[in-house]
Amino acid sequence: MSCASSGLGASPMCLLKPTKWQQPLFVLLQCPLPYELPNLDKSKVAKIWQLGTGSTTVRRAFEFGRTHVVRPKGKHQATVVWLHGLGDNGASWSQLLETLPLPNIKWICPTAPSQPISLFGGFPSTAFKLAVGGFSMGAATSLYSATCFALGKYNNGNPYPANISAAVGLSGWVPCSKTLNSQLEGKDEAARRAASLPILLCHGKGDDVVPFKFGERSAKALSSSGFRDVTFKVYNGLGHYTTPEEMDGLCTWFNSKLGLEGRS
Repeated sequence: MSCASSGLGASPMCLLKPTKWQQPLFVLLQCPLPYELPNLDKSKVAKIWQLGTGSTTVRRAFEFGRTHVVRPKGKHQATVVWLHGLGDNGASWSQLLETLPLPNIKWICPTAPSQPISLFGGFPSTAFKLAVGGFSMGAATSLYSATCFALGKYNNGNPYPANISAAVGLSGWVPCSKTLNSQLEGKDEAARRAASLPILLCHGKGDDVVPFKFGERSAKALSSSGFRDVTFKVYNGLGHYTTPEEMDGLCTWFNSKLGLEGRS
């Protein structure tokens, strides 16, 4: 059964217009999450994070919304952390992902906190294959995570703790892409990790929120920096949303790259 034949209509995700002080963005924080990855289905969590910016440390309380978990219908072979876009939530994506013919994947769909400032960071890995993916701002976070995995550290020098097996970005971009090549140059271990990491980027030519050129440039930046397994899929007429055709491509790619096809 394909995604398109499973009754999927248009994506349940719609781009909202949050106020200045309500800009939800799930980010990978530079300190451990307040819960373990295998048990992310807690309704709400709150913690004071210490956020270091140079010599300044700022303390802020972030309250995350509900994390939605779609459990595998077959043998659990991979876990994908899926990050929503600006103004969206984990619920809408979990409903769509649950319909996909990928019975061996456990989907973890967090809901970002409402906060005026967005920061990047890290999370602990699990015993299963771990992939990161997202849409729009969530895609940018996922692709940033992919570059940090290759480098083995964040841009501020803190170690990157997760061991990811794949990364996906729908209608997004790679942050700091202009300096990526210089960051990886001359680093053999980073080059090895970059070359081995499968990355999928998908973008619509009709996207008026994150223009197509940003996705195209991101794919080129990754490829020219040593990421050898980059797939860039172009969708004519597609705006800032997803379609059954795009999700079909996502299913095929995950089955291939995570070795799930034909297994139950």
